[in-house]
Amino acid sequence: MLVTVDRNLSFQQNLPQFNLAVVLLEAPTNRLNDLRRLVPKLHGLLHGLVKGQVHLVNLET
Repeated sequence: MLVTVDRNLSFQQNLPQFNLAVVLLEAPTNRLNDLRRLVPKLHGLLHGLVKGQVHLVNLET
């Protein structure tokens, strides 16, 4: 699993060729205080990750 805030990663890389799931964190900023608010949602998503796919985690999902 790769956790990132890089919104362009899926356009820059052919993610299905890699044997890992990508989690994209979307917060108002990339500051730690904003990203911490996403941790409970990230934790709940961990068991349902699919390799080769990008999974979006934000305050609205």
